[in-house]
Amino acid sequence: MNDTRDTPGPNLRALYAPFAGDIPLPRAEEIDGHSMPEPYKKLLVHEHHMTVTVEAHHGKPVYLRVLRRHREGSWYARKILLLPVGTLQVVQFGIMRINLDLLDRKVRLKILEENTPLGRVLIKHNVLRRIEPTAYLRVTPNAELMRHFSLELPVPTYGRLAYIHCDEKPAVELLEIVAPE
Repeated sequence: MNDTRDTPGPNLRALYAPFAGDIPLPRAEEIDGHSMPEPYKKLLVHEHHMTVTVEAHHGKPVYLRVLRRHREGSWYARKILLLPVGTLQVVQFGIMRINLDLLDRKVRLKILEENTPLGRVLIKHNVLRRIEPTAYLRVTPNAELMRHFSLELPVPTYGRLAYIHCDEKPAVELLEIVAPE
């Protein structure tokens, strides 16, 4: 993916940067959201929390598994998986970078507990938020994603880059990649 694209917003390479030394980035090409095939379009092309969308799609709540975390000053980043409750099936891989200074103390503490998906935390604490997708991606999984999604071959899937604005400030940068269906 060309990280010097004209579209402003989170950058794939920058989101992966705190986890340097991990497996190389997956191949990703930016696509138009309207041309994305279903069910990926329904899962990604919207301005809602992925937590809620993935739960509705899979018919059950999801839980969070934090793979890695990185903290630098007021910035907290984490690599995560979302899995439907009662399963070991990964339905989403993500990386988020959060400016903790832009969030209320109670919200910061709940996020740092790493027990609840970010969307659920923001909803529960009534944080005024707006999700702004900035790019839609066609992703060819790397070895890491293939392992998480239980793939033998790199089946293409889709994702998005987005901001979550909290109280109209871009507090969160996101990469969200859904498991191939």
